[in-house]
Amino acid sequence: MTSATVLAAIAAVVILTTAVATAQDHAALVEDGRAAFTRIGCSNCHTVHGIGTAIAPDLSKVGTKHDSAYLERWLRDPREVHPSGHMPALELTEADIRALAAFLAAQH
Repeated sequence: MTSATVLAAIAAVVILTTAVATAQDHAALVEDGRAAFTRIGCSNCHTVHGIGTAIAPDLSKVGTKHDSAYLERWLRDPREVHPSGHMPALELTEADIRALAAFLAAQH
């Protein structure tokens, strides 16, 4: 085995390990968002896959329409993104915003 082959194998292991860690971090963030959805009270107005109250729009497929960056902007200031919308501004932490956006973006 040549040194180039060994280096290529090591690089592949590092890349794969990083990808697995990133996927695990994202999965944990989505799960944090799922918990925040209930804890913060989003489910008092919205539903996701039949769970929650159907007063406001169903968010079961919101991830097919919007990415997490858009959803973060929306969660920070709903009226800035959609001035005629009915969603109130919420006092959310940045951690909650990131987690909720990841959770909502994962809904397909």
